[in-house]
Amino acid sequence: MTDSISITDNRTGETLEIPIVNGGVSAAEWSKILPGTWFYDPAFMSTAACESAITYLDGEAGILRYRGYPIEQLAEQSTYLEVAYLLLFGELPSAAEFEVWRREITLHTFIHENVRKRFLEGFHYDAHPMGMLVSAVAALSTFYLDAKEIFDPESRQKQIIRLIAKMPTLAAAAHRFSVGMPFVYPDNSLDFASNFLSMMWKVAEPRFEANPVLARALDVLFILHADHEQNCSTTAMRVVGSSHADPYSATAAACAALYGPRHGGANEAVIRMLTEIGSVDEVPAFVAAVKQGHGRLQGFGHRVYKSYDPRAKIIKRTADEVFEVTGKNPLLDIALKLEEIALNDEYFTSRRLYPNVDFYSGLIYQAMGFPLEMFPVLFAIARTVGWLAHWQELLDQDARIARPRQLYIGPESRDYVPIGQR
Repeated sequence: MTDSISITDNRTGETLEIPIVNGGVSAAEWSKILPGTWFYDPAFMSTAACESAITYLDGEAGILRYRGYPIEQLAEQSTYLEVAYLLLFGELPSAAEFEVWRREITLHTFIHENVRKRFLEGFHYDAHPMGMLVSAVAALSTFYLDAKEIFDPESRQKQIIRLIAKMPTLAAAAHRFSVGMPFVYPDNSLDFASNFLSMMWKVAEPRFEANPVLARALDVLFILHADHEQNCSTTAMRVVGSSHADPYSATAAACAALYGPRHGGANEAVIRMLTEIGSVDEVPAFVAAVKQGHGRLQGFGHRVYKSYDPRAKIIKRTADEVFEVTGKNPLLDIALKLEEIALNDEYFTSRRLYPNVDFYSGLIYQAMGFPLEMFPVLFAIARTVGWLAHWQELLDQDARIARPRQLYIGPESRDYVPIGQR
């Protein structure tokens, strides 16, 4: 028997049975018995604004799947570009399909010279790289006028490829400018992650040789951050995309949402917290202060996950591999001690506060040499494909333009008073 609930309107005595589908009920069904009445749901805590076949997330059980594939299997066996193909097209590519896909991405990594010379180099010398990235992505819409042809399959595919390919180039260019180093052109002989590392760190050597362990670790981190259902930035992408804006403008909006410290800056907050703690000996005192309401345990807990974030387990293993190459991040011992105490303290376990993806990712990025201000930029590179998959999906669904309701709490009607009488 189909699950359902019965609702009775006490004003009329009318009863309506509403089916529960996929764990929720349709607002259209509610409106049959409550016409003109809507739900007040701040931050969309209990509202599904769309249907999506891209990512499945069960926060209670700690499950994350892309197109049905467990994140654990993809992180262990796949590559970021293969996962990107999966998210966009719904299936893993054959060897021939992947080679075409890889080649298309590789050949579109270069950015127009005027983007760099006339735009990026116009920023102030100490501009934040994430602010530069937000602006540069939006500016791309003025370089590719065909981007507005969003219902032309060929044009749409071209913009998707361009965005995935150029995000690492723009990101590295923003970093190099912010530290006063010359721009490094993409090296099309390198894989996706190694090419990005080359554009970040190359100095004067003829060819940058990325450490394969670090390149693979970065690729895994990109996989883990590729999509995460209806988070803040993905919702921004969908809302702007629903107006039929071009994908560069919509992606810039998603980047702007990611710029906020509550979203893309979370792993930076973890590093700052660990630095503030200072030593392993100070961890118990810090935990005690958090329990008393003084301070916050960064990197623990999640809006969706009520158990151990599956991505955090993968990142913890990846961290061990990275530290074998870079040497152990001095903050790692503090992080491990903090995790040990929190996971054995009823105060945190009863509140279901477990390490999330941000707890260890920042340690890895820092060990690899990335400055704190680049953390949200790295997040944006990885999440671009997830944003684009959702943008493509909403267009194929012919989704209506986003227009949520509000509860008005302002003054009642009142008459204008001339300024001399106020």
